[in-house]
Parts: sequence; C-alpha cells; structure tokens
Amino acid sequence: MTQFNELGLHPSLLQALEESGYTIPTPIQAQAIPLAMAGRDVLGIAQTGTGKTAAFALPILHKLAATPGRPPRGGMRCLVLSPTRELASQIADSFKTYGKHMGLTVITVFGGVGHAPQIRDLARGVDVVVATPGRLQDHLDSRHARLDHVQIMVLDEADQMLDKGFLPPIRKILRATPPTGERQTLFFSATMPNEIAKLAGEMLSNPARVEVTPVATTAERVDQRVIHVEAGGKRGMLAELLRAPGVGRALVFSRTKHGADKIVKNLEADGLAANAIHGNKGQSQRERALDQFKRGLAPILVATDIAARGIDVDGVTHVIQHDLPEVPETYVHRIGRTARAGASGEAIALCAPDDQDKLRAIEKLTRQAIPSEDRRTDKSRALPAPGNMDVKQFVRPHGAPKPKQNQGQNQGRGRGAGGPAPQGRATARPQEPRAASAPRAPSAPRAGGDATRGRERGFREGDFRDAAAPASTSRGRW
Repeated sequence: MTQFNELGLHPSLLQALEESGYTIPTPIQAQAIPLAMAGRDVLGIAQTGTGKTAAFALPILHKLAATPGRPPRGGMRCLVLSPTRELASQIADSFKTYGKHMGLTVITVFGGVGHAPQIRDLARGVDVVVATPGRLQDHLDSRHARLDHVQIMVLDEADQMLDKGFLPPIRKILRATPPTGERQTLFFSATMPNEIAKLAGEMLSNPARVEVTPVATTAERVDQRVIHVEAGGKRGMLAELLRAPGVGRALVFSRTKHGADKIVKNLEADGLAANAIHGNKGQSQRERALDQFKRGLAPILVATDIAARGIDVDGVTHVIQHDLPEVPETYVHRIGRTARAGASGEAIALCAPDDQDKLRAIEKLTRQAIPSEDRRTDKSRALPAPGNMDVKQFVRPHGAPKPKQNQGQNQGRGRGAGGPAPQGRATARPQEPRAASAPRAPSAPRAGGDATRGRERGFREGDFRDAAAPASTSRGRW
C-alpha cells in the first residue's frame, strides 16, 4: 500500500502530515498527487469525503515550495475556486495545516464579510487565494485583484458551481488568468453533466482523468435505514432519534432554509441544543454554528444541501434526513458526511407518504433496497414501502362509481353533517386513487407543527445566493 513518504513530497509537507497523523493516502490522493506533481492537468471525479482537498493541496504546496517568489500587488500564485464560504474556509485551513512549516501565505476571499481586509491581504501579493466566484469578481472589477500571475488554478465542486449559477463569473475569471497550457489546472466534480464536461474542456489541456467512488455508490460503513412516518410525526420522531444512545454529532438535512430554522426551533423547544446553517445566515453566525458543532457545544447541526458543502467534520455519528432530497444523487452526498476516516456511521431518512416517489428514485439510483420500519399510526391509509407495492389495490375498475365521502368525515373540522363550511376555509375533498404506474398515497393528516409546509415548498436552494451576488453595488472599471 502506498504511503505519503513514497510520493516524493517536500520534507516540510511530510513533517506536517506526520504531525497530523496521516500516513496512508486515500485512493484519489494516491492517484492524483503524482500526476499533479508532474505538472499534468487533472480531471478528478470524486464526491465529498474522499480526501480530494489534500489531493490538490499537497502537490500545489510542493510546487510552490520548489519555485519561490512573490506575485505582484493584488496577484496570487495559486487560485482555488469554491462554491461556498464554508468550503472555502475548510480548504484554506487544509492549506495552512499542510503548509505550516513552509512560510506560505493563504487567504480566503468570499462574501458575507467586509471588502477592506481582503483588499489589504491581496495588496501584499499572496501565494494561495481560496475564493468564491462572486466576491472574487468584485475585486477584479474594482481592480483590487489580478490573475495574470496565476500558476495553478483549482475548480472544486464544479457541479455545485453549475447549480448555483456560477458559470458566467467563472468564465470571466478564466479570461483573466494565463491561457490554458500556460497554467496548470486541477478540476474536481462529483458528477459530470454536459455543461460541466464542456467547462472542463475549456479549462484543461490534455488532462489525466482520476475517478473514485461513483456517485451512485453509498459508503460501505454507513448503516442506512428509512423510517416511514406521517408528515406531522417527523418532529417527535426526530427528537426521539437524537436522544437515542450512541448519538454524538448529528447532521440533520432540511430541504429549505425556512424549514431548517423551524426544525431548530422545535428541537430547542424539545430540550435539544441545535443550530442551523444556510444561505440566509450571516458569516459570523455560520462560523459560530460550525465551531459549536465541532466542539460539541451544540452537537446537532441542521443544514440545507448547499450550505453543507463546506461541512467537513470528523466524528459525525448520525446523518438524519428530515426531508428527502428532490435529486436522488443528493442522498448519496448527504450520507457521505458520516463514516469518515475509517469510522462507521448511521444514516436515517424520515419518509412521509408524499415522499414515496423520492425514496423509489433513491433506491433505483443506488440499486439497493434501504431497510425500513413503519412508524405510521394510521396504517389503513398508509402506502406500503416501495418494494411491497401492489398497484392493483389502488386502481378503481373502469365504470365503478367514485367513493362517496362519509358524512362524519368533516366532523371535528368545524362543520356538522350537512352544515355550511366555515368562512375562510375550503371544504376538504376526498382524494381519489390514481391509476398510474407509480401511485401516490392520499395525503396524510398534518399536525399543527407542519402548517407551513406548503409555503416552504416555495423556497428552493436556488434562492441561496451566497457569494454569487455582488457584495457591493458599486463597481469600478478597468
């Protein structure tokens, strides 16, 4: 098995790795580091948690140490682009940890904080800049940054750049760097849709391709299970899971920013210490939430998918999906937050009746049936788990009369049998079974704590602007 001391890395890097307890590289590190050290452009297909930060940080630091020099005012020798502030901070911390004996300068450039400190740092000339595209574009437009001396460029989490609408600023940034072939480029993405493949073709020159852990493969050390609950039962089930023995740090995923805040409020009301992290939180709030999570002061962190891209914390024992994701690949990314560095972990998904289609898509992608348990109280109205589906029982024969609503169904809703509906409220109509290939269950009764669910669906992660939106409305010109 390959070890770091066999890769020809600079002695200062090996010393830092030894002090950090790292001796054996991960598969992507073992493959990518020698190629990058040889000066090749690299196209890496790897999801979060595979060790790709070290796969590009170590060869970059090795090269910078071998070619000393200072860039001009506002310049940098290495540029790393990241989709989120949290991930940018994590990457910068990794550079500082591995290069702590080398005397190199590393700074972050992202939105949510003031421009002035970043302008001062850039003015000195920097070895490594880790930036989000939006704020870096601000500094380019105001002529506080220049990219003509970039020797090495990294694009990390390229598929998330696409999701966040960062491709236009990335292309503008590319035009300000030395042309392809004169700079070395390392390009990493968990998936490779057509638009990302096109961008890779624009950025890379004769790249070496490195691919590990396909996106449809779930981590072997993660114990997965699904708990079927009614939509209104998620709050109680989540609190029960988080109080269970063996729960250390727990990462809870919400589909929306509003939903994440609501989950935290409910958990605190239930006596559990939790924080939320999402795009509407200020930078100081996000850093404080991550710090309390790492230190165990608030060991429950509720996150949206985009904000969670920068969460790289060892010792996460549980990942709980309060809301199943719209995109099945996201499920794989989420559960990869646990079972890191050789540890084991548990991933639990809460599945309400109207989440059945999402669960089927996840099981199709991962090519496995996820073990499940049914904790629904109203079993007569509950859909069976996807693997036990009998379509016939949900299909009304052609010509058969529609089922009539029982007069007593509306009692308890403020309406007597045959009485008028209260003003301002619509009369509930019974849903009919659908004769479709993938039948849906009738909506389960909602509890009062879930009254805002319909409004939450109006929020999508596309609303997350992070550093994509200019932090300042006034821009200078070249």
